Amino acid sequence: MQYSLEQNRNEAIITLDPRMPMAPASIEQAGLDPSFLLRLAAKCAAEQDTTTVSHLADRMKLPKVIVNILIKELVKLAYLEARGLAGEDVRSDIRYALSMKGLEYAHAASRQSQYVGSAPVSLDAFCRQVGLQSIHYERVTPERLNDSLDGLVLSDALVEKLGPAINSGRSILLYGPPGNGKTSIAERTSQLFRQTIWVPYAIEVGGHVISFYDEAVHHPVSQADTESHPKADQRWIECRRPVIKTGGELTLDQLDLTFNEGPNVYEAPIHLKASGGVFIIDDFGRQQVAPQALINRWIVPLERGYDFLTLHTGKKFRVPFDELVVFSTNIAPKDLSDEAGLRRLKYKIFVNTPSRDEYIRIFKSYASSTGLAVCDPDLNLFYDRKYNSDVPASCYHPKYLLDFVGSYCDFNGIDRNASLEMLERAWEGVFTSD
Repeated sequence: MQYSLEQNRNEAIITLDPRMPMAPASIEQAGLDPSFLLRLAAKCAAEQDTTTVSHLADRMKLPKVIVNILIKELVKLAYLEARGLAGEDVRSDIRYALSMKGLEYAHAASRQSQYVGSAPVSLDAFCRQVGLQSIHYERVTPERLNDSLDGLVLSDALVEKLGPAINSGRSILLYGPPGNGKTSIAERTSQLFRQTIWVPYAIEVGGHVISFYDEAVHHPVSQADTESHPKADQRWIECRRPVIKTGGELTLDQLDLTFNEGPNVYEAPIHLKASGGVFIIDDFGRQQVAPQALINRWIVPLERGYDFLTLHTGKKFRVPFDELVVFSTNIAPKDLSDEAGLRRLKYKIFVNTPSRDEYIRIFKSYASSTGLAVCDPDLNLFYDRKYNSDVPASCYHPKYLLDFVGSYCDFNGIDRNASLEMLERAWEGVFTSD
């Protein structure tokens, strides 16, 4: 028993992260206008015939003490009516139903905004939380970097440049010939950061709701989300640091709030959803908008660590810009932007074509993983025949060639052997000639 108590005490200490948002004890601590919460409670109550304190607390993700205050006020205004106990036990919750007056109130609230669900957090609370869990507070170690790059064949000089750049939490430009691992390097950053962060379901700004939590990019921590701690603010969900990747489809509009006129609810822009994590812009320079325009859009965020967003009413407000931004491109930097624009991209790292040794290591590694036999003399002769100053080697070539060889051998029922003859055949079938 003594061991069990000590173990429970240690577990409590471990789970009580000082960065964790604590549940509000009052409407004032919730950071929202009482009238906003009353309208939200009425809309939640209108979802079914009757409701209880427990149901509204779960739906709005607010403590029962606050929901009780809201229900008492709605009853006082004659918007809610008591309908008896929810069960036979005298300790059961009281059931409540909206009166005719209450239904009209809920419908009017829905016309103003159809948002129903978790009570949003205030903009101030969001900004404070982003500051507490800043990506700058997590240090990337050489060991963790090497683990994340496992399976990629990179030069020591490149890895030495990547470490300090990623650890800085600032912007990085990965550039160089296509197919040499720039995107793979950027994507591996998802394995570098181990800390969790708290993400709000929604944010309130000037009476408007901005939907924030996105299941596609925010991944909750299994077995250890905030619902397991009674003192946690349930309006936040504990997640791994997000890694959001976008490419040629990126437009300037995606970097602003999206206003959905029907429900009168905003959607947070993708770079705001990446707060506390990594935002990857792949194929930079291939977007429909000029790369200089994208860099201009980020001059203030990249330099000062904050951004400005605008509601459809014209109201502007400031939000934190706290994320590692990674640009990946095979376009020469001088063709992307002028010197002033490139200066905003703090670290510029050239990802070169592989050396002969690196190419052969990549080739053998992939061949081994796919069960293909490789003859060293054949591979060396093939390399000498195909690669020169006019046709440089590329990191993606081995996979393309060996996939062709494997498919050919399987179709024809012959030994899976990447011989010189098969590699020559693969080259003709995979790569075009001038």
